[in-house]
Amino acid sequence: MPVCKPGDIVARHSYEMDILFRVTMLTVNQVGAEVAELKGLNVRLEADAPLVDLQVMGPREIYDYTKHYTKVTYDRVRKLTAQKRGPFSRNKEKVADEFFKVPGRVLHLDGDQEYLDECIKTYRQLEINAKGICRPEKEQPKYILQILQENPTDILVLTGHDGLLKGCKDFTRLDSYRSSRYFVESVAKARTFEPNKDSLVIFAGACQSHFEAIIQAGANFASSPQRVFIHAFDPVFIVERVAFTPIHEPVLLKEVIEGTVTGVDGVGGIETRGQLRLGYPRSPY
Repeated sequence: MPVCKPGDIVARHSYEMDILFRVTMLTVNQVGAEVAELKGLNVRLEADAPLVDLQVMGPREIYDYTKHYTKVTYDRVRKLTAQKRGPFSRNKEKVADEFFKVPGRVLHLDGDQEYLDECIKTYRQLEINAKGICRPEKEQPKYILQILQENPTDILVLTGHDGLLKGCKDFTRLDSYRSSRYFVESVAKARTFEPNKDSLVIFAGACQSHFEAIIQAGANFASSPQRVFIHAFDPVFIVERVAFTPIHEPVLLKEVIEGTVTGVDGVGGIETRGQLRLGYPRSPY
């Protein structure tokens, strides 16, 4: 077996090689065994594993795995951009030429710079005005109020990496999770800044996050109802539907959740109004 080192792409034998991770750090645990800190390659999951459990993946295996996730993402983006997004789309009427659309603004706070960069790129493809800020999950509660004051927004995304801690069986306890407590604290503080759930729409969470606690803290959408892994772009696909649903219409919950990669097992939410506004008149310039 090749020696594992930071930067390697690996899979875990104990989980039937189901997910690929990037090794971020090597440490030694309390009993003196070498352990790798892992970050999901395409899912928002953090984990650790003994080196003896890891298999370093070759270029072909990495290519095949990445190709699958890239195709899934591309298909979702293509479907969304092909849809007619307008306040009269549900009854197939056309928006008059003299009006223009102002979709909701997005502020995306992410604990992972690589994922954040990819999300911002996807927002641009979807014609969404989005700003990204990278802060580690544990620092998000400390800075969220200042960030909101300095960056007015309609839609707030709080995400990064999460995961159930090894050996934890009580899914109701926040201390069974790597980062859920930070998402809960950040959402609660954001709600002191703007209590109205239709004036500030919040998505929060990552892989296996404590869905119920995050919703109870004040989020409109969160992960993960069935404690499953979510795709890196699931928050983006939720946000797109909110940003392009008219302010006088509720987002169709079932439709928006089924439009994600993970679906109802990975994300859920509460009734929420859209953030698209019409402007008048349309400028010729």
